[in-house]
Amino acid sequence: MRVHKSIIFLASAVTVSFLAMLFENRLNPYYYQIAIYVGINIILASSLNLINGFAGQFSLGHAGFMAVGAYTSAVITTELQIAGNSILYAPIFALALLSGGVVAAIFGLIVGIPSLRLKGDYLAITTLGFGEIIRVIVQNLDFLGGARGFTGIPKISNFFWVFSITAVLIFLIRNLINSTYGKAFLAVRDDEIAAEAVGISSTRVKVIAFVTGAFFAGMAGALYANFVTYINPAQFSFLKSFEIVVMVIIGGMGSILGVILSAILLTILPEALRSVAQYRMVIYSLLLIVIMITRPRGLFVLPRFGKHKILSKSGM
Repeated sequence: MRVHKSIIFLASAVTVSFLAMLFENRLNPYYYQIAIYVGINIILASSLNLINGFAGQFSLGHAGFMAVGAYTSAVITTELQIAGNSILYAPIFALALLSGGVVAAIFGLIVGIPSLRLKGDYLAITTLGFGEIIRVIVQNLDFLGGARGFTGIPKISNFFWVFSITAVLIFLIRNLINSTYGKAFLAVRDDEIAAEAVGISSTRVKVIAFVTGAFFAGMAGALYANFVTYINPAQFSFLKSFEIVVMVIIGGMGSILGVILSAILLTILPEALRSVAQYRMVIYSLLLIVIMITRPRGLFVLPRFGKHKILSKSGM
């Protein structure tokens, strides 16, 4: 029954995304842009939540995977010169999105196998270093535009592509975590030694979570590149990784719904504060501090009641 409801949710979300695409030209361009950024940030935060929240790791290199996906997709769509009104744009763009995700997943595997044997701060520093290595490499590759950036990317991303992929990601994460296999993620997160004692390969579980999270981060990067039409290495610095981590922590690590709401809030909030532009980031930072002091487990995590715990880390 749970799977049946999830399929209905997925089909409904894709249908709504398609219908919204038909009317997106009537929207204010500014609000349309924010809506697209909301969808991309939900993908980024939810994919990182799979690593940090459900597998119990602490990655700070998510912007690196986003960059890999963005540049991979940008090269494909630019070289093939596809446009939104082309007959072949849909299959080619789908290929570009998948390519961005797959290449990012390969990088995730390369980084994940050796580094996920580390824990805590050591893993965080390693993944942070990986993200910076990717940024520096891209910055020195002339065929990717180097420091001046990659231009001329066709604008293809829209409501349908962004929110359909968002719905697919939420569908996969929810069903994975609620499955028997997904319990291995939670077991490794809660007690890695005990999980190993009952026959669960913690390294395998962590690598799967890392590769899956990297795949969807790559797709988010591809959607971003084909929306803004210009990318440069500075857009994928460690500050972007921190921004994604903050969304996960504020929403509640391991809470699917909480992370979605947090991504929406933290995308809209800086824009809402533009009326006080001079103090915008000061107010934004103070609000984050207040949230962390008053809601250390996350802004959208339900409280626990005695023996009957509402486990926000088990799903919606």
